[in-house]
Amino acid sequence: MTAQAKTAISTKEAPAAIGPYSQAVRVGDMLYASGQVALNPATGQLVAGGIAEQTVQVLENVKAVLAGAGLDMAHVVKTTVFLKHMSDFAAMNEIYAKYLAPEGVVAPSRSTVAVAGLPKDALVEIEVIASGGSST
Repeated sequence: MTAQAKTAISTKEAPAAIGPYSQAVRVGDMLYASGQVALNPATGQLVAGGIAEQTVQVLENVKAVLAGAGLDMAHVVKTTVFLKHMSDFAAMNEIYAKYLAPEGVVAPSRSTVAVAGLPKDALVEIEVIASGGSST
């Protein structure tokens, strides 16, 4: 078995990595994106508001990372959603569906879990795996 090269993906349109990790890593035609919380990429601050506002920002950040790799939301094959409060599931899910499961698009597989806490005391974090595009 031969090892495939891995390439870091980075864009200023999404919050910068603040630790020893990449915004995303491409291996072949697969993209593994780090979890995004609702940080405004310009300020580095958590967006104001509740689960709806945070979910929108999280998914805009995910969209920006994907775009940095030449992909879009339709390329997402798997998501993991981390919620601070499972009671926020319905509100998150309504916004999630608009971004990742619009009519005519095959929805990605998904896991959703409640967690004790998230960075910056965020309410939601979403990570994605996408397939497609070139590995150049």
